[in-house]
Amino acid sequence: MRNDPLSVQSMDFSVQIINLVKELKAKRETIISNQIGRSGTSIGANIREAQYAHGKPDFIAKPQIALKEANETGYWLELLYRTEYISESEYKSLDSACASIRVMLISSVNTAKENQR
Repeated sequence: MRNDPLSVQSMDFSVQIINLVKELKAKRETIISNQIGRSGTSIGANIREAQYAHGKPDFIAKPQIALKEANETGYWLELLYRTEYISESEYKSLDSACASIRVMLISSVNTAKENQR
């Protein structure tokens, strides 16, 4: 287990997403649940993959992919809220967690790029 804030938050977020997918599937919603399940858990997987990157470009690429996945997850969360599959409070909580991860990823990518120069 990694203990850095980005790894911890992305793992916690993945758990929340998996629990959300379970709830959505219980409501017989499969289209968005499949999409958010993939994008929401991919964030942490790409962060973990960066740990064993093949050089600096690969190390930078993994958090960039995670950032794209986080942005996509934000889209699915908003869609779930607008279609009333999740409550406003659940949306705000999950979206806030996702936004926090995006901020950390942006910082991580920028730092890695600066160190590459």
